[in-house]
Amino acid sequence: MDFNFSEEQTMIRDSLARLLRDQYDFDTRRKVVASESGWRPEMWQQFAELGLLAAPFSEEDGGLGGGAIDSMVIMEEFGKALVVEPYVPTIVCAGGFLKHAGTAEQKSEHLEAIIGGERVFAFAYSEPRGRYDLHDLETTAKKDGDSYTLNGHKAVVIGAPWADHLVVTARTSGDRRDKDGISVFIVKKDSDGITTRDYPTVDGRRASEVYFENVSVPAGNLTGEEGKALPLIERIVDEATVATCAEAMGAMGVAHKQTVEYSKQRKQFGVAIGKFQVLQHRMVDMFMEHEQSISMTYMATLKLDEDEVTRKKAVSAAKVRIGQGGRFVGQEAIQIHGGMGMTDELAVGHYFKRLTMIDSEFGNVDFHMRRYSRLSGEDQAMAAE
Repeated sequence: MDFNFSEEQTMIRDSLARLLRDQYDFDTRRKVVASESGWRPEMWQQFAELGLLAAPFSEEDGGLGGGAIDSMVIMEEFGKALVVEPYVPTIVCAGGFLKHAGTAEQKSEHLEAIIGGERVFAFAYSEPRGRYDLHDLETTAKKDGDSYTLNGHKAVVIGAPWADHLVVTARTSGDRRDKDGISVFIVKKDSDGITTRDYPTVDGRRASEVYFENVSVPAGNLTGEEGKALPLIERIVDEATVATCAEAMGAMGVAHKQTVEYSKQRKQFGVAIGKFQVLQHRMVDMFMEHEQSISMTYMATLKLDEDEVTRKKAVSAAKVRIGQGGRFVGQEAIQIHGGMGMTDELAVGHYFKRLTMIDSEFGNVDFHMRRYSRLSGEDQAMAAE
Protein backbone atom coordinates (compact mmCIF):
# COMPACT_ATOMS: atom_id res chain seq x y z
CA MET A 1 0.00 0.00 0.00
CA ASP A 2 1.27 3.49 -0.87
CA PHE A 3 1.70 5.60 2.26
CA ASN A 4 3.30 8.54 0.46
CA PHE A 5 1.56 11.88 0.82
CA SER A 6 0.39 13.78 -2.25
CA GLU A 7 2.23 16.86 -3.45
CA GLU A 8 -0.53 19.07 -2.02
CA GLN A 9 -0.43 17.34 1.37
CA THR A 10 3.34 17.65 1.53
CA MET A 11 3.10 21.34 0.66
CA ILE A 12 0.50 21.93 3.40
CA ARG A 13 2.66 20.09 5.94
CA ASP A 14 5.84 21.99 5.04
CA SER A 15 4.11 25.39 4.99
CA LEU A 16 2.44 24.73 8.33
CA ALA A 17 5.68 23.49 9.88
CA ARG A 18 7.43 26.72 8.84
CA LEU A 19 4.62 28.90 10.20
CA LEU A 20 4.57 27.11 13.54
CA ARG A 21 8.36 27.17 13.82
CA ASP A 22 8.40 30.92 13.22
CA GLN A 23 5.30 31.99 15.18
CA TYR A 24 4.36 29.18 17.58
CA ASP A 25 7.54 28.48 19.52
CA PHE A 26 7.19 27.18 23.06
CA ASP A 27 7.74 30.52 24.84
CA THR A 28 5.16 32.23 22.62
CA ARG A 29 2.67 29.45 23.32
CA ARG A 30 3.19 29.80 27.07
CA LYS A 31 2.37 33.49 26.90
CA VAL A 32 -0.72 32.87 24.77
CA VAL A 33 -2.03 30.11 27.06
CA ALA A 34 -1.50 32.36 30.10
CA SER A 35 -3.28 35.33 28.47
CA GLU A 36 -6.86 36.30 29.19
CA SER A 37 -8.18 34.96 25.87
CA GLY A 38 -6.00 31.83 25.81
CA TRP A 39 -5.66 31.76 22.02
CA ARG A 40 -4.81 33.96 19.03
CA PRO A 41 -7.62 34.75 16.56
CA GLU A 42 -4.99 36.23 14.24
CA MET A 43 -3.26 32.83 14.11
CA TRP A 44 -6.61 31.23 13.22
CA GLN A 45 -6.80 33.68 10.31
CA GLN A 46 -3.33 32.66 9.18
CA PHE A 47 -4.45 29.02 9.24
CA ALA A 48 -7.35 30.06 6.99
CA GLU A 49 -5.03 31.90 4.61
CA LEU A 50 -2.82 28.80 4.35
CA GLY A 51 -5.86 26.77 3.34
CA LEU A 52 -5.77 24.59 6.45
CA LEU A 53 -9.43 25.26 7.27
CA ALA A 54 -10.46 24.42 3.70
CA ALA A 55 -8.28 21.33 3.27
CA PRO A 56 -10.73 18.55 4.28
CA PHE A 57 -13.76 19.90 2.42
CA SER A 58 -14.82 19.11 -1.14
CA GLU A 59 -14.41 21.66 -3.90
CA GLU A 60 -18.22 21.77 -4.23
CA ASP A 61 -18.37 23.00 -0.62
CA GLY A 62 -15.66 25.59 -1.23
CA GLY A 63 -12.79 23.48 0.08
CA LEU A 64 -9.61 22.07 -1.40
CA GLY A 65 -10.99 18.60 -2.08
CA GLY A 66 -9.09 16.79 0.66
CA GLY A 67 -10.31 14.61 3.50
CA ALA A 68 -9.25 12.76 6.62
CA ILE A 69 -5.65 12.31 5.47
CA ASP A 70 -5.29 16.08 5.08
CA SER A 71 -6.64 16.56 8.61
CA MET A 72 -4.18 13.93 9.86
CA VAL A 73 -1.25 15.78 8.27
CA ILE A 74 -2.36 19.08 9.81
CA MET A 75 -3.07 17.62 13.25
CA GLU A 76 0.35 15.93 13.46
CA GLU A 77 2.01 19.31 12.96
CA PHE A 78 -0.35 20.86 15.51
CA GLY A 79 0.66 18.16 17.97
CA LYS A 80 4.34 18.98 17.51
CA ALA A 81 3.69 22.62 18.46
CA LEU A 82 0.92 21.95 21.03
CA VAL A 83 -1.45 24.20 19.10
CA VAL A 84 -4.50 25.15 21.18
CA GLU A 85 -6.67 26.72 18.45
CA PRO A 86 -9.95 24.76 17.96
CA TYR A 87 -9.30 22.84 14.73
CA VAL A 88 -10.99 19.60 15.82
CA PRO A 89 -14.18 21.20 17.24
CA THR A 90 -14.64 23.59 14.31
CA ILE A 91 -13.27 21.80 11.24
CA VAL A 92 -13.49 18.09 12.05
CA CYS A 93 -16.64 18.09 14.20
CA ALA A 94 -18.83 21.00 13.08
CA GLY A 95 -17.47 20.82 9.56
CA GLY A 96 -18.05 17.08 9.54
CA PHE A 97 -21.71 17.42 10.50
CA LEU A 98 -22.23 20.00 7.79
CA LYS A 99 -20.31 17.96 5.22
CA HIS A 100 -22.13 14.70 5.90
CA ALA A 101 -25.63 15.88 6.83
CA GLY A 102 -25.97 19.62 6.39
CA THR A 103 -28.67 21.04 4.16
CA ALA A 104 -27.77 23.30 1.25
CA GLU A 105 -28.92 26.27 3.32
CA GLN A 106 -26.79 25.23 6.32
CA LYS A 107 -23.72 24.72 4.17
CA SER A 108 -24.23 28.07 2.49
CA GLU A 109 -24.64 29.83 5.82
CA HIS A 110 -21.78 28.24 7.74
CA LEU A 111 -19.15 26.51 5.60
CA GLU A 112 -17.86 29.60 3.82
CA ALA A 113 -17.52 31.37 7.17
CA ILE A 114 -15.74 28.36 8.70
CA ILE A 115 -13.32 28.03 5.79
CA GLY A 116 -12.62 31.75 5.89
CA GLY A 117 -11.80 31.64 9.60
CA GLU A 118 -14.72 33.93 10.44
CA ARG A 119 -16.76 31.42 12.42
CA VAL A 120 -15.67 29.17 15.29
CA PHE A 121 -17.68 26.21 16.58
CA ALA A 122 -17.58 24.00 19.66
CA PHE A 123 -19.02 20.50 19.87
CA ALA A 124 -21.34 20.20 22.91
CA TYR A 125 -21.96 16.46 23.28
CA SER A 126 -20.53 15.34 26.63
CA GLU A 127 -22.71 15.31 29.76
CA PRO A 128 -21.85 14.96 33.46
CA ARG A 129 -23.35 11.46 33.76
CA GLY A 130 -22.75 10.33 30.20
CA ARG A 131 -19.21 8.94 30.50
CA TYR A 132 -18.21 8.14 26.91
CA ASP A 133 -21.58 6.80 25.77
CA LEU A 134 -22.77 9.12 23.01
CA HIS A 135 -26.38 7.99 23.44
CA ASP A 136 -26.48 8.72 27.19
CA LEU A 137 -28.25 12.08 27.00
CA GLU A 138 -30.34 14.08 29.41
CA THR A 139 -30.35 17.29 27.35
CA THR A 140 -33.73 17.53 25.63
CA ALA A 141 -35.09 19.33 22.57
CA LYS A 142 -38.88 19.55 22.45
CA LYS A 143 -40.65 20.49 19.24
CA ASP A 144 -42.59 23.73 19.62
CA GLY A 145 -44.21 24.85 16.37
CA ASP A 146 -41.47 25.79 13.91
CA SER A 147 -38.72 25.61 16.55
CA TYR A 148 -37.30 23.39 19.30
CA THR A 149 -36.87 24.24 22.99
CA LEU A 150 -33.54 23.10 24.34
CA ASN A 151 -32.86 22.31 28.01
CA GLY A 152 -29.86 20.64 29.62
CA HIS A 153 -26.20 20.80 30.62
CA LYS A 154 -23.14 20.00 28.51
CA ALA A 155 -19.82 19.39 30.26
CA VAL A 156 -16.22 20.16 29.28
CA VAL A 157 -17.07 21.71 25.93
CA ILE A 158 -13.60 22.25 24.48
CA GLY A 159 -13.13 25.59 22.72
CA ALA A 160 -16.53 26.92 23.79
CA PRO A 161 -15.08 30.17 25.27
CA TRP A 162 -13.85 31.06 21.77
CA ALA A 163 -16.88 29.83 19.82
CA ASP A 164 -19.77 31.82 18.39
CA HIS A 165 -21.77 28.68 17.47
CA LEU A 166 -22.33 25.29 19.09
CA VAL A 167 -23.17 21.91 17.61
CA VAL A 168 -25.41 20.32 20.26
CA THR A 169 -26.63 16.75 20.66
CA ALA A 170 -30.02 16.45 22.34
CA ARG A 171 -32.80 13.97 22.90
CA THR A 172 -35.96 14.69 20.95
CA SER A 173 -37.69 11.50 22.17
CA GLY A 174 -37.13 8.41 24.30
CA ASP A 175 -35.44 7.77 27.63
CA ARG A 176 -31.98 8.76 28.80
CA ARG A 177 -29.99 5.85 27.33
CA ASP A 178 -32.13 5.02 24.27
CA LYS A 179 -30.18 4.90 21.03
CA ASP A 180 -33.12 6.26 19.07
CA GLY A 181 -34.53 9.73 19.57
CA ILE A 182 -31.21 11.63 19.32
CA SER A 183 -30.85 14.75 17.17
CA VAL A 184 -28.19 17.35 16.37
CA PHE A 185 -28.67 21.14 16.28
CA ILE A 186 -26.63 24.17 15.32
CA VAL A 187 -27.09 26.80 18.03
CA LYS A 188 -25.82 30.36 18.31
CA LYS A 189 -23.89 30.64 21.56
CA ASP A 190 -25.39 34.05 22.34
CA SER A 191 -28.96 32.71 22.17
CA ASP A 192 -31.25 33.66 25.04
CA GLY A 193 -31.18 31.02 27.77
CA ILE A 194 -27.57 29.90 27.27
CA THR A 195 -25.13 30.45 30.13
CA THR A 196 -21.54 29.26 30.34
CA ARG A 197 -18.85 28.77 32.94
CA ASP A 198 -15.45 29.03 31.30
CA TYR A 199 -12.18 27.60 32.63
CA PRO A 200 -8.68 26.54 31.53
CA THR A 201 -7.84 22.86 31.16
CA VAL A 202 -4.68 21.24 32.49
CA ASP A 203 -3.19 20.97 29.00
CA GLY A 204 -3.49 24.67 28.18
CA ARG A 205 -6.79 24.82 26.32
CA ARG A 206 -10.09 26.42 27.37
CA ALA A 207 -13.44 24.73 27.99
CA SER A 208 -16.92 25.58 29.28
CA GLU A 209 -19.81 24.10 31.16
CA VAL A 210 -22.76 25.07 28.95
CA TYR A 211 -26.29 25.34 30.37
CA PHE A 212 -29.44 25.53 28.24
CA GLU A 213 -32.64 26.86 29.79
CA ASN A 214 -35.61 27.05 27.42
CA VAL A 215 -33.39 27.95 24.48
CA SER A 216 -35.39 28.40 21.28
CA VAL A 217 -33.71 26.85 18.22
CA PRO A 218 -35.25 27.23 14.73
CA ALA A 219 -36.28 23.96 13.12
CA GLY A 220 -34.00 24.82 10.20
CA ASN A 221 -31.02 24.36 12.53
CA LEU A 222 -31.70 20.63 12.85
CA THR A 223 -28.79 18.80 11.18
CA GLY A 224 -29.62 15.37 9.80
CA GLU A 225 -32.79 13.40 10.45
CA GLU A 226 -34.69 14.05 13.68
CA GLY A 227 -34.27 11.25 16.20
CA LYS A 228 -31.90 9.22 13.99
CA ALA A 229 -28.62 11.06 14.49
CA LEU A 230 -26.64 8.53 16.59
CA PRO A 231 -24.87 6.85 13.63
CA LEU A 232 -23.91 10.29 12.30
CA ILE A 233 -22.61 11.38 15.72
CA GLU A 234 -20.59 8.17 16.03
CA ARG A 235 -19.04 8.75 12.62
CA ILE A 236 -18.06 12.34 13.43
CA VAL A 237 -16.62 11.34 16.80
CA ASP A 238 -14.61 8.58 15.11
CA GLU A 239 -13.21 11.14 12.67
CA ALA A 240 -12.38 13.47 15.57
CA THR A 241 -10.77 10.59 17.46
CA VAL A 242 -8.44 9.79 14.57
CA ALA A 243 -7.53 13.47 14.17
CA THR A 244 -6.67 13.57 17.87
CA CYS A 245 -4.57 10.42 17.45
CA ALA A 246 -2.63 12.26 14.75
CA GLU A 247 -2.07 15.14 17.16
CA ALA A 248 -0.69 12.63 19.66
CA MET A 249 1.70 11.31 16.98
CA GLY A 250 3.23 14.75 16.68
CA ALA A 251 3.43 15.32 20.44
CA MET A 252 4.99 11.89 21.09
CA GLY A 253 7.65 12.49 18.45
CA VAL A 254 8.72 15.80 19.99
CA ALA A 255 8.67 14.39 23.55
CA HIS A 256 10.96 11.55 22.45
CA LYS A 257 13.29 13.87 20.51
CA GLN A 258 13.61 16.33 23.40
CA THR A 259 14.33 13.47 25.80
CA VAL A 260 17.12 12.10 23.60
CA GLU A 261 18.65 15.57 23.28
CA TYR A 262 18.45 16.13 27.03
CA SER A 263 20.14 12.78 27.71
CA LYS A 264 23.12 13.90 25.64
CA GLN A 265 23.52 17.10 27.66
CA ARG A 266 22.69 16.07 31.22
CA LYS A 267 25.71 14.61 32.99
CA GLN A 268 25.84 12.32 36.00
CA PHE A 269 29.14 11.19 37.50
CA GLY A 270 30.87 13.12 34.73
CA VAL A 271 29.12 11.14 31.97
CA ALA A 272 26.16 12.08 29.79
CA ILE A 273 23.17 10.04 31.01
CA GLY A 274 22.49 9.04 27.43
CA LYS A 275 25.53 6.77 27.72
CA PHE A 276 23.78 4.61 30.32
CA GLN A 277 22.45 1.49 28.65
CA VAL A 278 19.32 1.26 30.76
CA LEU A 279 18.25 4.75 29.63
CA GLN A 280 19.12 3.93 26.03
CA HIS A 281 16.74 0.96 26.24
CA ARG A 282 13.99 3.14 27.64
CA MET A 283 14.40 5.71 24.87
CA VAL A 284 14.30 2.96 22.26
CA ASP A 285 11.04 1.77 23.83
CA MET A 286 9.73 5.33 23.49
CA PHE A 287 10.70 5.32 19.82
CA MET A 288 8.92 2.00 19.26
CA GLU A 289 5.73 3.24 20.94
CA HIS A 290 5.77 6.29 18.70
CA GLU A 291 6.28 4.23 15.54
CA GLN A 292 3.49 1.82 16.43
CA SER A 293 1.17 4.75 17.11
CA ILE A 294 1.93 6.20 13.68
CA SER A 295 1.11 2.90 11.97
CA MET A 296 -2.17 2.46 13.85
CA THR A 297 -3.25 6.05 13.17
CA TYR A 298 -2.52 5.69 9.46
CA MET A 299 -4.53 2.47 9.39
CA ALA A 300 -7.51 4.03 11.18
CA THR A 301 -7.46 7.09 8.91
CA LEU A 302 -7.58 4.92 5.80
CA LYS A 303 -10.54 2.92 7.17
CA LEU A 304 -12.80 5.85 8.07
CA ASP A 305 -14.83 5.43 4.87
CA GLU A 306 -15.33 1.67 5.22
CA ASP A 307 -18.35 -0.07 6.76
CA GLU A 308 -19.37 0.88 10.29
CA VAL A 309 -17.93 -2.13 12.13
CA THR A 310 -14.59 -1.99 10.30
CA ARG A 311 -14.31 1.74 10.92
CA LYS A 312 -15.13 1.49 14.61
CA LYS A 313 -12.71 -1.39 15.19
CA ALA A 314 -9.88 0.46 13.45
CA VAL A 315 -10.54 3.66 15.38
CA SER A 316 -10.74 1.87 18.74
CA ALA A 317 -7.55 -0.08 18.03
CA ALA A 318 -5.72 3.14 17.19
CA LYS A 319 -7.07 4.98 20.24
CA VAL A 320 -5.96 2.16 22.55
CA ARG A 321 -2.48 2.22 21.02
CA ILE A 322 -2.32 6.01 21.27
CA GLY A 323 -3.60 6.02 24.85
CA GLN A 324 -1.09 3.43 26.02
CA GLY A 325 1.79 4.71 23.90
CA GLY A 326 1.21 8.37 24.70
CA ARG A 327 1.10 7.72 28.42
CA PHE A 328 4.28 5.62 28.22
CA VAL A 329 6.22 8.19 26.17
CA GLY A 330 5.07 11.06 28.37
CA GLN A 331 5.90 9.31 31.63
CA GLU A 332 9.30 8.12 30.39
CA ALA A 333 10.12 11.64 29.19
CA ILE A 334 9.35 13.01 32.64
CA GLN A 335 11.30 10.24 34.39
CA ILE A 336 14.44 10.75 32.29
CA HIS A 337 14.28 14.53 32.67
CA GLY A 338 13.87 14.14 36.43
CA GLY A 339 12.44 17.00 38.48
CA MET A 340 13.08 19.42 35.62
CA GLY A 341 10.45 17.61 33.58
CA MET A 342 7.62 18.84 35.81
CA THR A 343 8.54 22.53 35.71
CA ASP A 344 6.36 24.91 33.72
CA GLU A 345 9.43 26.38 32.02
CA LEU A 346 10.39 23.10 30.33
CA ALA A 347 8.37 22.04 27.28
CA VAL A 348 8.41 18.30 27.95
CA GLY A 349 6.01 18.65 30.89
CA HIS A 350 3.46 20.32 28.62
CA TYR A 351 3.71 17.46 26.11
CA PHE A 352 3.16 15.03 28.98
CA LYS A 353 0.02 16.90 30.05
CA ARG A 354 -1.40 16.97 26.52
CA LEU A 355 -0.70 13.28 25.92
CA THR A 356 -2.32 12.41 29.23
CA MET A 357 -5.44 14.40 28.33
CA ILE A 358 -5.63 12.85 24.86
CA ASP A 359 -6.08 9.45 26.49
CA SER A 360 -9.33 10.67 28.06
CA GLU A 361 -10.73 12.41 24.95
CA PHE A 362 -13.42 10.61 22.93
CA GLY A 363 -13.06 7.50 25.08
CA ASN A 364 -10.09 6.26 27.09
CA VAL A 365 -8.15 3.00 26.74
CA ASP A 366 -10.64 0.97 28.79
CA PHE A 367 -13.63 2.26 26.83
CA HIS A 368 -12.09 1.50 23.45
CA MET A 369 -10.84 -1.92 24.51
CA ARG A 370 -14.42 -2.80 25.49
CA ARG A 371 -15.77 -1.38 22.23
CA TYR A 372 -13.23 -3.32 20.16
CA SER A 373 -14.02 -6.53 22.03
CA ARG A 374 -17.76 -6.05 21.55
CA LEU A 375 -17.34 -5.32 17.84
CA SER A 376 -15.08 -8.35 17.39
CA GLY A 377 -17.81 -10.48 18.95
CA GLU A 378 -20.34 -9.09 16.47
CA ASP A 379 -17.94 -9.88 13.62
CA GLN A 380 -17.60 -13.48 14.81
CA ALA A 381 -21.36 -13.86 15.18
CA MET A 382 -21.92 -12.57 11.64
CA ALA A 383 -19.27 -14.95 10.30
CA ALA A 384 -20.90 -17.90 12.07
CA GLU A 385 -24.20 -17.11 10.42
